[in-house]
Parts: sequence; structure tokens; C-alpha cells
Amino acid sequence: MATAVLDFLLFYAAAYGINVFLYFATNLALVALQSRHPERRIQQGRRGETRMWREIRQSLLSLTVTAGCIAAGVFASVKGLTFVEPLPLTWWSAALMLLVSMIAFDAWFYWGHRLMHTPWLYRFHAKHHRSVAPTVWSTYSDDLVDAFVMQSYYLWAVFILPIPVEILILHRLLDHFNGTIGHSGFEFYASRLSRMPSPMVCVTFHDQHHSRFRYNYANFFSFWDRVGGTLHPEYDAEVRRFETTGRARNGGKSSES
Repeated sequence: MATAVLDFLLFYAAAYGINVFLYFATNLALVALQSRHPERRIQQGRRGETRMWREIRQSLLSLTVTAGCIAAGVFASVKGLTFVEPLPLTWWSAALMLLVSMIAFDAWFYWGHRLMHTPWLYRFHAKHHRSVAPTVWSTYSDDLVDAFVMQSYYLWAVFILPIPVEILILHRLLDHFNGTIGHSGFEFYASRLSRMPSPMVCVTFHDQHHSRFRYNYANFFSFWDRVGGTLHPEYDAEVRRFETTGRARNGGKSSES
């Protein structure tokens, strides 16, 4: 028993250390890029950077939960404690299970996110929404309960999906970069691939969620928001404007914010 606990703590320490390293490394790289292109700021009239130090402190705390979820999922898979055997790692299984995992996670994230916006649970999500103009530092600025609800996918997925542990880790890495870029507040990625009929999204998608609150709950894709009627009505038009001008209408501000 003591050996198992020690093994898990090693998994946990590695997961937390890597997550913290990626948090700072990715953020500093994006801030350097953004400083050269102020015209790409979505909400020109707001400066979310004023919350940076508070968000860093909260992120370092909430990452303890995120690291715990991914460490527990990896630990359970490596120790053979899951209900299903992971597929042998091949090119086809890697591509298939990464796609399956991303689709499953997006559904989990959408419905979990909507749940956190209900009157009963919003108090656990409100801390994240103090960042009306999100920045890279906002990505993990969550309450611990909120972090667990959104990130516990990495804990339970290995029990019911035959996902190789390497692909679970790769998915988590993609989720980190996707989430950080999505919170960055600068639009470099608008294209036809991020608007109708494509299910992909760009930074404007999640930025609208922070500034306009009741829209755009999903993570990787716009499918659930389109089906659920929660896509911001101006999302596709905002993306189209950024494709040609690099600046959203009215600097991304809205009377709803």
C-alpha cells in the first residue's frame, strides 16, 4: 500500500511540475508575440493584464486539482486498474483514440460548463469569470471545485475508453495549448476553418464567452453550441471580420458585457 501511494505521489509531482512549467513557458511565449501585434487584441477597450498576479496565484492553486486528475488517470491506466484494456499503441489507434477522446471531452466540457453556469453551481465558476477580458494568465484561474468538474475527464476517461495512456497525455497537452490560446485575448487564428460550416473554433469563440457570458460553452468545437442554441449570434461574423481586418467590430465590446 505504501509503495502504491509513493508511486502515485511521484506521478502527481511530475504532472504538477509539467503543468506549471507549461503554464509559464506557453504564456511568456504568447505574451511576447502579442506585444508585437496590439491590433490583434479582441477587446481593445479592456486590459485583463491588470489581474495577472491574482490569476497566477489562483492558477498555481487550481493546477493542483488538474494535475491530480491527469495523474490519477495515468496511474490507473499504467497499473491496470481500469475497466477496459487500452488499445495497443499504433498509428491507427493513436489517431482514432485521440479523435474519440477530443470529441468525448468536448461533450463533457460543454455540459459540465453549462452546469457550472446554473444558479446552484455558479458560485464555484464565478472566480473564472472575473476575467471579463481573459488573458493567457486566466486559463487556470478557477475555483478548485470548478477545476475538478472541468478536468475530471482525465480521471474517468481511462476507465471506460480504451485510450492508450500516451494519447491521454497528448490530449491533455493539446488541451493546455488550446485553452491557453483560447484565453489569450488576441486573434491570430481566424479563418474559414473556425466558422460555419467547420466545427473548429478560434480565440474569438471563448473570448465572447467571457465578455458576453451566456454563449459559447464548448472547448474544441462549436458543434454543441450550434446544436444547443448557445452559439453567440455574431460569432461567425466576428471571425469573418478578423479574417480580413484583424480587428473585431467595436473592438469586441458589447452592450451585453
